[in-house]
Amino acid sequence: MQSKNMKTDSVSPVADADQEVEVLYLAKRHRVSPAIIREIMRRAGSTERSAVERELQKGKARR
Repeated sequence: MQSKNMKTDSVSPVADADQEVEVLYLAKRHRVSPAIIREIMRRAGSTERSAVERELQKGKARR
């Protein structure tokens, strides 16, 4: 019998691998490290490519 307090993992390994491919693609395209892309995704709360690129451009504009 399962406890009601048990959390189920909603992120599948396939989705996690797809996200990592997306991180590597964006990092290479914009010539930044993958860690920067992951940080932008975490702060923006979105893994959508356009949202991440918008945030990246905002950061570059500040420099």
